[in-house]
Amino acid sequence: MTLPVSGRAHPLAEVLDAAGRGEFPDPDGAVRFLGQPNARDCGVIAFTAHSVVFADVDPAWACGLLPEDDLSAPLNPPFLSALEERTGRRVNNIDMLVVAEPLPGAPPLALTEITDPGHPRVRHALRHRDGVRVWRADGGIVLLGRGVAGRWEIAVEVDPGRRGRGLGALLARAGRHLLGEGRVVWAQIAPGNAASVRTFLSAGFTPVGAEALLVPAADRDA
Repeated sequence: MTLPVSGRAHPLAEVLDAAGRGEFPDPDGAVRFLGQPNARDCGVIAFTAHSVVFADVDPAWACGLLPEDDLSAPLNPPFLSALEERTGRRVNNIDMLVVAEPLPGAPPLALTEITDPGHPRVRHALRHRDGVRVWRADGGIVLLGRGVAGRWEIAVEVDPGRRGRGLGALLARAGRHLLGEGRVVWAQIAPGNAASVRTFLSAGFTPVGAEALLVPAADRDA
């Protein structure tokens, strides 16, 4: 799902597609304002010395809140709080943003797809993603769906009794096998969740930036 703007991909999708190929914005200290790709997706992505704000706000107003000599300002509380007030949304978290290329062949463990749209994990995911598909493994779940600006996103969940044994990394790697050729997959990870960070790094994901999504207040942490 590439979200069209006047017959072409939204600029945010183009930025993400390039980053997925390892082509990052110039580290020029700039803050770029792109507007929202759709009604759902709103937030800030920080790459190395270059930030992207995708919110339907006046760029002149937003620039007035950002000190020119502070590269971290777009993800700092004062600016994010101002965005919250301006948009009527709430920051869900400030996440590490990681990406990985697809892998050929079959996943490294047996998976059974969950096709029930009423399954709690599917309902949960549909609040933030489109085209959601969920697979069950022995001891965990892997989920794929179209998230911010149409990018493919992955989430994994390991049953409490199976944690600490490497299953999370297998599930994350399985998602790379499920996508198909030419489709990179993204994940958002809470930096304080060290176990999750280690899981995705060991599954071959590469950190590329940080992201704060602004969601409707009713959806916060949903």
